[in-house]
Amino acid sequence: MQMLKECPTVPLVGLGLWKASGDVIENTVYEAIKAGYRHLDGACDYGNEKEVGAGIKKAIAEGICKREELFVVSKLWNTFHKQEHVPIACQKSLDDLGLDYLDGYYIHFPISLEFVPLEAYYPPEWTDKPGNAGKMKVCNPPVSYKETWQAMEKLVEAGKVKNIGVSNVGVQTLQEVLSYCKVKPFANQVELHLYNQMPKLIAFCQANGIAVTAFSPLGALSYISIGMANADEDALKDPVVTEIAAAKGKSAAQVALRFLVQQGVCVIPKTTSPARLVENKDVFGFELTAEEMGKLVKLDRRRRFNDPGEFTKQWDMPFGWPIHA
Repeated sequence: MQMLKECPTVPLVGLGLWKASGDVIENTVYEAIKAGYRHLDGACDYGNEKEVGAGIKKAIAEGICKREELFVVSKLWNTFHKQEHVPIACQKSLDDLGLDYLDGYYIHFPISLEFVPLEAYYPPEWTDKPGNAGKMKVCNPPVSYKETWQAMEKLVEAGKVKNIGVSNVGVQTLQEVLSYCKVKPFANQVELHLYNQMPKLIAFCQANGIAVTAFSPLGALSYISIGMANADEDALKDPVVTEIAAAKGKSAAQVALRFLVQQGVCVIPKTTSPARLVENKDVFGFELTAEEMGKLVKLDRRRRFNDPGEFTKQWDMPFGWPIHA
């Protein structure tokens, strides 16, 4: 499997585990590992880590892979940003996954919400349910990103995590982290697809040895059903994409994924379909020409579907947005 140049342990194509329900995700993870996936991208907030862990356990028990061959990712949720809460959150993910260590652990969002005890509600999501359902309570004063990052570094020292990373941040936040970190971020995970390309952010990360992972690499598909995107924003139906796909004898999804992979960006498309698992991984047997890449570059709309900046307008706190800058 082709690997990222700057982070050779991370396969370029992984399986995204967001919006994958518990009743099917165990088998999906198992089938994905059987199909050759070695990068599994999850999070506390997805609410399915126990099932993900069961799928991993089954695959290892059957000898399909060894634990050290997998790159298993989780993410620190917003309610656990204080230094004393970071290890609690990490250990909960490890316990649910049934693992001794994580290969990658991201700070999910650069937003600090008030702590919600595990026994009160887990995962706490964007609210502190059940006590104050529907309202986000921001830490006041906010927990500094530096405090959270330094607590993440201690997880590496303790052997709980192999690599720590950031997510949903731009160049300004990355520059700040690089100015004080003892352990450099191994990756920055952001929303990247044909309609949201962010070439300057990619260039900055790669120039500084930070891998880039694209969540929602197929664009609007993950968001149409939940009202965060319109049907006419589906890049996979764009005439430029479908024309290139037809010429290559590939699907539109494969073209969209190849566009990112060809730039050295890791992609983590989500699917529970065995056929799509195989299709999404099959992006190394063809190459887009310079002309085709140029046509696809022109599709950029700077359109983010999952924009944390929208969540935080009520507080008048920038949190480093927009990340295009």
